[in-house]
Amino acid sequence: MLELEHLHLTHVVQSVSALESVVLRSFGPEGGQVLFTRDTGQVMLSRSGKRILSALHLEHPLARMVVECVWKHSTITGDGSKTFVLLLASLLRMIHASATKEPHMSQPYNSTETTEAASARHLADRLLDFALTELDALIALNVLPHGFCVSLEDSTGKTEQSFQTLLLTFFNTRLGNVYCDFFRDLMCELLSHWKIKNDQPSFSLRFLNNNFPALHTQVSGFPVGSSRLIKGQVIHRDFATPCSQVNEQSVKAVVFSGYLQPKLLTAGDVLELGCGNRATEDSSIVHFSSWTGRSLEGTIATLQSFGVSVLLCALKQSPAALALATQTGMCLVECVSEEDISLFAQLSGVTPISDCWRICPEDIATLTFCKPILLGAHRYVHVDFHDSEERLKVKPCSLVICAPGEGQTDQYACAFQDAIRMLLTAWEPMHKSNITALMRTFPSNKFTSVHKDNMGDETAYASCSTNLHETCVIEPGCVLPAGTNQGHGLISKTIPHRELKRYTD
Repeated sequence: MLELEHLHLTHVVQSVSALESVVLRSFGPEGGQVLFTRDTGQVMLSRSGKRILSALHLEHPLARMVVECVWKHSTITGDGSKTFVLLLASLLRMIHASATKEPHMSQPYNSTETTEAASARHLADRLLDFALTELDALIALNVLPHGFCVSLEDSTGKTEQSFQTLLLTFFNTRLGNVYCDFFRDLMCELLSHWKIKNDQPSFSLRFLNNNFPALHTQVSGFPVGSSRLIKGQVIHRDFATPCSQVNEQSVKAVVFSGYLQPKLLTAGDVLELGCGNRATEDSSIVHFSSWTGRSLEGTIATLQSFGVSVLLCALKQSPAALALATQTGMCLVECVSEEDISLFAQLSGVTPISDCWRICPEDIATLTFCKPILLGAHRYVHVDFHDSEERLKVKPCSLVICAPGEGQTDQYACAFQDAIRMLLTAWEPMHKSNITALMRTFPSNKFTSVHKDNMGDETAYASCSTNLHETCVIEPGCVLPAGTNQGHGLISKTIPHRELKRYTD
């Protein structure tokens, strides 16, 4: 039987405050970077709250739970990990202080400690109910009207400046002020290539986020300024057979998800041999091997009849398959990752096949070129797609991220993907029905503490309703200024202390 440990609120506050002290030193535009030294001697320098907290070796189960929650939050939104910890620590301290000074429970308890615990639980339940039922609408009506829209549609004037300022601020707080301008420009160039004409920006951002592992390549040992975009897709494997193509010439390719040569046994199969005629057993195996050889030759011949010269295989192929592909001058790439195959299928419009005997013209992709590319110490396969701009309405490109060390390269790559997630969160459209539901959960009498000083209940509700539909809640791309004169004291103006105090009284 497991014995449950009851945590005292003081210990909870201490655990979260310890995490707060770690991330606080890197918080804000003036925050510094945190230096970690691993047991292997590897050094990590980072300002990312998610990376800092994930690098800690935590023994306390509560601290590990908080870090896991921060990791899930940052994975979805791409930002806010340090703010998550700071707000949680501040909220716990407020609950602890309120429970200590003004117990809310009227029932008698045996000790002061039990009374404080019950009071703290009561406050936490009230705040949780507030967050689940009313916080979204409160933010929509009181915070979002102070925001403004940024858009990828307009590349001139104030909109462009606002969008670039948003990216510049993000990379500055994540990577420092040395390379924030460079990565901002690189991100803008990437978004311009992948911007789908006549479609919502959220669609392009969602595509970049879902396919980011296949869309970027990390190169260590080079300066950050060598980071760039290259057209087409980089498949993160090398050719298994010689590739003679060095110039850009049109080729046809097929994605193969199985084995070119049938295997005698696969995982889970059992080979049963009789005990009678030994010669018959040996001849059966020989006949099967001969059949697989003829099947392989037929497969290659079928591919040649369609003019296919490039094979992208998800599995490792047999030596016989590699030898026959080399003999026929076919370029074969084996053990291609699932992410690379998925991206290739989306950009080329073909579906991976498992049986070349059933191949049809719709399964064949036409490539502008397919050639090796050397990035750092590794050689990969570089392809580009025919008529991609007319067919896909985008300019497919891959991102190459360079840095002197492996840890720095990974840090820059994570910051790039987090920036995409942050933009996706800002541009994710909110349906009007969701906004109507938010307003229905907020009758006018719940705003009396916020607006009572200036207007009546009906006028307050009408004004809030108008503001909600006039602001950027419906329009995606709404952001809030922070660190400026306009954004200074925003929370204290829109959500007064007496409004929050109403939920703890």
